[in-house]
Amino acid sequence: MASGHPPSDNVTVASTANGEKPHKRSFFGQPRELAHIFGVEMWERFSFYGMQGILIYYLYFSATEGGLGMSQVEAAGIVGAYGGGVYLSTVVGAWLADRMFGSERVLFASAIIIVCGHLALALLPGFVGVGIGLILVALGSGGLKANATSVVGTLYAPDDTRRDAGFSLFYLGINLGSFVGPIVTGALQSSVGFHIGFGAAAVGMVLGLIQYSIGRRGLPDNAREVPNPLSGMGRLMWGAVALVAIAAIVVLCLVGLIRADNLPGIVIAATVVAAIAYFIVLLTSRSLDTTERHRVYAFIPLFLASSAFWSLYQQQFTVIPIYAEQRLNLDVFGWAIPPTWVQSINPVFIILLSGAFAALWTKWGERQPSTPVKFGLGTAGVGVAFLIFLIWSGGQGATTPLLAIVLILFTFTIAELLLSPVGLSVSTKLAPRSMRAQMVALFFLSVALGSAVSGELAKLYESLPEGTYFGIIGGIAIALGIIVIAISPWVLKLMRGVR
Repeated sequence: MASGHPPSDNVTVASTANGEKPHKRSFFGQPRELAHIFGVEMWERFSFYGMQGILIYYLYFSATEGGLGMSQVEAAGIVGAYGGGVYLSTVVGAWLADRMFGSERVLFASAIIIVCGHLALALLPGFVGVGIGLILVALGSGGLKANATSVVGTLYAPDDTRRDAGFSLFYLGINLGSFVGPIVTGALQSSVGFHIGFGAAAVGMVLGLIQYSIGRRGLPDNAREVPNPLSGMGRLMWGAVALVAIAAIVVLCLVGLIRADNLPGIVIAATVVAAIAYFIVLLTSRSLDTTERHRVYAFIPLFLASSAFWSLYQQQFTVIPIYAEQRLNLDVFGWAIPPTWVQSINPVFIILLSGAFAALWTKWGERQPSTPVKFGLGTAGVGVAFLIFLIWSGGQGATTPLLAIVLILFTFTIAELLLSPVGLSVSTKLAPRSMRAQMVALFFLSVALGSAVSGELAKLYESLPEGTYFGIIGGIAIALGIIVIAISPWVLKLMRGVR
């Protein structure tokens, strides 16, 4: 059954054209298989945000404080570049899924790689542990991200109006882990040390891997299909290309052409090249029909809006940690909370509001705002959050009240829920059948670009007055959001029936 209305309360019938099977609705009104992907993403986010919550402090705290003693600008640049690298590696994960192994298998292997990365950060000292650990976590998280989203998409018929609600619940799982991770690792880091905090992140990912191993067999068959498989010769050719690329990166690092100070710029350039190449490959593919090609064109302005949004949002891991440690009054009834706990504020609001947004989209159905309008509102909304900083700009020391960052991150959350789960959903709806995971990777490339830009913007934060920085950045985001809303009728026309 495929209609514009939700099926009965007992069974969801997916598209028979896709070879999917009926699924019992037993997970908050969604297919029960969503619970397995929900779980592995929850623990992956626990480990990811737990590690990232203390990473920037590990890089710029002095050796006497247990850190590596880098400058704040270099530390923020590395964190931004690492965030960009995570989402850039979704391209690799998606390509492996579409051409070689299928999304579900790549997801499973990626979870194993993430475990290895967190163990490296926990057990190996200094920059050796940072380098090996961040590379492995970036590769594994990229593969898991693109393919978890793609697997969620296989649980729904293309016109199932519960899809956005399902992705919002999936997003709730992400943020349960995001909330607990920084609290646990931050408390351990401040009381015991950085490496114990990194070890807690490793334990969390092991739990996620165990849970997914138990439940993965119940996923639909089309979660494992390879939409566009390579020939044997093709596998050999691309294997050789991968080896050459890895060798080139190692050589560039050894001769000093890739350094901490220029890493964000390199990731930005690589992401732009990858995005352009991906759009060209999609638009010139002979396997696309006219409708699919128009939908890819429709994704271009959404990609640009998403990149702008994430360049501000991802400053939660570059600029805002520095702001929290230096400008925020962290005293709560006489007790100074760790600055890492600030990063758990946004997930709290996500947890509280995800269900409300899911219910709202379900209730409104076809009357809800279109995807381009949601993207525009989200981009403008994160700009408004930056303008709120202006109320306390120009102060000296830890003079900004904790409630200020709560208000700012609440605004972040509203903007995020308008764009991020909707972006995941629309990427599966606009995706050509033969390139499903790769279309999801394009959405994550927008996150990669924004993440790397957030590292570069940290340089401006260090050099400009606070008021100038927050005012300019916020104003630009609001203007871009208004532009996206203005062109939404044209984008909808290109989307060919997708809203």
